Amino acid sequence: SILSADFARLADEAKAVEGADWLHVDVMDNHFVPNLTLGVPIVESLARATDTPLDCHLMIEAPDRWAPQYVEAGAGSVTFHVEAATAPVRLAREIRAKGARASMALRPATPIEPYEDLLPELDMLLIMTVEPGFGGQAFLDIMLPKIRRTRELIKKHGLELWLQVDGGVSASTIEQCADAGADVFVAGSAVYGASDPAEAVRALRTQADSATAKASWACDH
Repeated sequence: SILSADFARLADEAKAVEGADWLHVDVMDNHFVPNLTLGVPIVESLARATDTPLDCHLMIEAPDRWAPQYVEAGAGSVTFHVEAATAPVRLAREIRAKGARASMALRPATPIEPYEDLLPELDMLLIMTVEPGFGGQAFLDIMLPKIRRTRELIKKHGLELWLQVDGGVSASTIEQCADAGADVFVAGSAVYGASDPAEAVRALRTQADSATAKASWACDH
């Protein structure tokens, strides 16, 4: 997550983690969340500056209007919050039609069960493990049962759906997330706060791989 990067040196910060699978871009509007970060022009510039695919997490109001523009700006994956979307199925289909992966995010207090029927429309589901808005927050371990229930729903429907976690992911929490069912991990301060961000990425991936290999959900995944 570049939320923890130096915004004045984003191109360099992107290069520092070129071993990452994705670069997570936190878009905040100071309305849906109490923080303001960056928008479409910065994403366009970042897409030109790095070969690492961009995963744009839109913590904004009116994602139905804005999300397609992030695909056009170069994002390979666009996540909207279900709490802010007016027509999530239509939006997911539009994101896919424009050529990006469609992802839906849930705040900690939002249950997954009411959205079970939407899962086939998505490429990824994001379970927030902190309240969205600021980096560096402590991981909410009460989200682990929700991650497990979500993995069970994915398994129930036989879906190839990525399950992402974002918030407080670090060396001390990533294995719990993997064991619960997550297979995509967003780390911000745990990476950019390290003396060697690239090595931090490698170490976190090794931990996640090891935990996944032992996880019951992954045995037939």
